[in-house]
Amino acid sequence: MVNNDTSTSSATERRASEFAGTIVPERLAEPVEPQVRRNIAKVSRRDIMVGLGSVLSAVSTTMLIFGRLTPLRGRIGFVVVAFAIYLVIYALLVSLTEDRPAVIDRVMSALFTAAAVVAGAALVSVVGFTLWRGRSALLKPNLYTQDMSTTGPLDPLGKGGILHAIVGSLIIVGLALVVTVPLGLACAVFLNETRSRMRSTVRSVVTAMTALPSILAGLFVFAVWVLILGFQRSGLAAAIAISIMMLPIIVRSAEVVLRLVPGNLREASEATGAPQWRTVWFVVLPTARSGLVNAVILGVARGVGETAPVLLVSGVTSTINSNPRANPMMSLPLAVFEFVRSPQQALIQRGFATAAVLMVLVLVLFTVARMFAGRPVGRQSKRQARRTARHSAKDLQRIDALTGGHTS
Repeated sequence: MVNNDTSTSSATERRASEFAGTIVPERLAEPVEPQVRRNIAKVSRRDIMVGLGSVLSAVSTTMLIFGRLTPLRGRIGFVVVAFAIYLVIYALLVSLTEDRPAVIDRVMSALFTAAAVVAGAALVSVVGFTLWRGRSALLKPNLYTQDMSTTGPLDPLGKGGILHAIVGSLIIVGLALVVTVPLGLACAVFLNETRSRMRSTVRSVVTAMTALPSILAGLFVFAVWVLILGFQRSGLAAAIAISIMMLPIIVRSAEVVLRLVPGNLREASEATGAPQWRTVWFVVLPTARSGLVNAVILGVARGVGETAPVLLVSGVTSTINSNPRANPMMSLPLAVFEFVRSPQQALIQRGFATAAVLMVLVLVLFTVARMFAGRPVGRQSKRQARRTARHSAKDLQRIDALTGGHTS
């Protein structure tokens, strides 16, 4: 035993003597400095000064290029060249104090900011131009309370309105919702909750319908509903054509929302012995209700702006028609089309005013969608949480009554 201890200690001394002459590099012996996290959301004073200096330099250089050095002209070209020079100067200035990832981050942020500004400017210009051209007609109360049955093309803006188009749009979109919402939600549930072999085929058909031109939907309904079946052109035919356009939007959006429902909710429901249809009806659909409302609103926003199907299968009228089964029925997009194509300035102003009303309607729809779908899937509002708590209290009372108060 003593010999073993002696041999072990001698081996340890030998290894220590071997490593005694090893030289540790100085760069490994120095302590490593901790990395400092870069806050990309904070804008410092130096960032502002660098950005302003780059803008001034880019504008000055572009003015020299367009006014002195080259024969280039044009406002759009000036802006494009100035922005390109700004990116180069900005990248050079940032590289003096930052590393390569920071330079790439700043340049890409500038590109995305410019893209957002261009998109916002385009949207504002379209909305502003429409409101400005239709400002005279928008201020007339008769625009919202009268139709065009007693108004001629030479009558002033104080006579006639678009009430028939507003009523027609509401009726057509309402009928389209009655047809589309059950079919769209049922199709989304089929694609997400079943394991049928037909899922891939149905998904391919829905994807193809998403890119279907609206004129083809109108031609299909016109050929089947009017020519083959013999029904007359009406608001109901327009609602069927609008339903064809709305259906793929609702199906795809609802399918994505249903995929976000946590799987443990389905498993918990199935663990209690509930069949699949009860799990879908009482667990999956209520959980995804806010997202499903958003999907429906998106489909409505797509259908309310369609013009070609209504023009083919509904026709044009200047009076209010509240019967969707007979006679032509007007809609807001079709009214815009008819007004703007006229050579009379009064009718053109009515057309821009109608377009402004249509934009406001779509804006209201998207606002409602944001209000209902602002919460993630599965997160309850305060009212829903209170209602769930009341139901839970009632269930507890019922269980206590059955067990005599002896619950674990």
